[in-house]
Amino acid sequence: MKKILTLMLAAGMLLGAASGAKAIDFKASGEWLVGFGLGDGSLIKDVDNKKYHNDDTFNAGQRVRLQLDAVASESLSGTVFFEIGDQMWGSNAEESGGALGADGKVVKVKNAYIDWMVPNTDLKLRMGLQAVALPNVAGGSAIMDGDAAAVVASYQFNDNVGLTALWMRPLNDNYTGTNAAGEAYGNGYNNYLDNMDLFALMLPLKFDGVELTPWAMYGMQGKNTRFNEGGVGTADGALDVTLPGYLPGMNEFALGKTGKAYGSMFWAGLPVAITAFDPLNIEFDINYGYVEAMGRYDVLKRGTDLVRGNSKREGWLVKALVEYKMDWGTPGIFGWYASGDDGNVKNGSERLPSIAGAGNFTSFMGDGNLAWGTGYNFYDNNLTYAGTWGVGLQIADVSFVEDLKHTFRVAYWGGTNSPSMVKYMGSGVAWNDTTTAQDGPYLTTNDGLLEFNLVNSWQIYENLEANLELGYIVNMMDKDTWDKSYISEQRNWSKQDAWKAQLIFAYTF
Repeated sequence: MKKILTLMLAAGMLLGAASGAKAIDFKASGEWLVGFGLGDGSLIKDVDNKKYHNDDTFNAGQRVRLQLDAVASESLSGTVFFEIGDQMWGSNAEESGGALGADGKVVKVKNAYIDWMVPNTDLKLRMGLQAVALPNVAGGSAIMDGDAAAVVASYQFNDNVGLTALWMRPLNDNYTGTNAAGEAYGNGYNNYLDNMDLFALMLPLKFDGVELTPWAMYGMQGKNTRFNEGGVGTADGALDVTLPGYLPGMNEFALGKTGKAYGSMFWAGLPVAITAFDPLNIEFDINYGYVEAMGRYDVLKRGTDLVRGNSKREGWLVKALVEYKMDWGTPGIFGWYASGDDGNVKNGSERLPSIAGAGNFTSFMGDGNLAWGTGYNFYDNNLTYAGTWGVGLQIADVSFVEDLKHTFRVAYWGGTNSPSMVKYMGSGVAWNDTTTAQDGPYLTTNDGLLEFNLVNSWQIYENLEANLELGYIVNMMDKDTWDKSYISEQRNWSKQDAWKAQLIFAYTF
């Protein structure tokens, strides 16, 4: 009898578990990318008669992203987002599995969060690792468009007015016990004052023909936030480039001591989209950012004199897009202007600071097409427009054959940084491949780039696209200006144009 009761109890538990499992609706989605890239993205040709970089001209690779949603109801769901890759064919770097044997171990959790609603209310919450993009139009977000650990709460009052609150923590517990001057604190001070926390409020407003979202974000960073073994570069951003005022390109030494436990950060923006005159579309976006100084540093002037610099960074950006949709395509004009450094390192940097910007006006310097990365000949960069200005023309979604579309862009990039800044830099430093991450090449008012994009998209099947992108950048950097940098006194160097051709097959479901 006991055995029968035990079997009945076990069967009941299994049936209960099965009925509970059926209450959850699992939904899967994903993206497979297989790409072939040909090009040279460097703006420096050689230094001391030696090739400046060693990347192959041709590379092939792939990336897989899989998303699983567990939906209990309209009020509760959970999402996990895996990424496999980037796997460059033939490469064994970081156990990517692209080499012979194909036994890679690069499986990453890109997002993992839960969505739920407070019972009997319209308040929605999202908690966990998630994609965070601050409100933007006209060329993408120059401040933040990446993945972060965050809590987002949103409430829609009516059809016209909503409110969103955000807390995210990009950095914490990465400090290894060494202060800004390189002095060891000891193990007892690991992870001490090294958190960065950001708090934002967004007010989405929708009216007939006009949408705008004023927003503001306050942040605080501990004095040890930037000084961990791996720096503060992240998968989506490069905070060591976009926050301190002494990067990129300067020949700086470590920041000195500071009596501040935490430093303040602040950003604000106003994106506006006007569709009242359809088919005419008008978008403009205004951004401001400030990061408090967390110490001073020594910087070499022309390689000989030491000057005390300030790590404060404060700047602004205005960008706009006007386009007119027609039967055969959508012609448009876009442009932007951002503040630049004034030539005095003692008062900090006047470039716009950012967390993880992703400008997308263009698809070579910017992120306006299938994003792959900044290396291996797939040169879609995520830039912030800091220290630059530009104007461009585009014709989007032109189609002569069914399921085949073309987008053509031409854009001029100019600089807003003072030419006198080069005396603190090296010609091969401010223009090399690594510092193009986030802020892009450092452009003075004497420099320029002319970028051409041609993106061709063939919808082979409903879920399969072949994307062919051709890009070219004419390098108008002023060599006479950069010859005044200290490295030029010791080295011979030359510049070159950049180019790329990439073919990516994208299967999405």
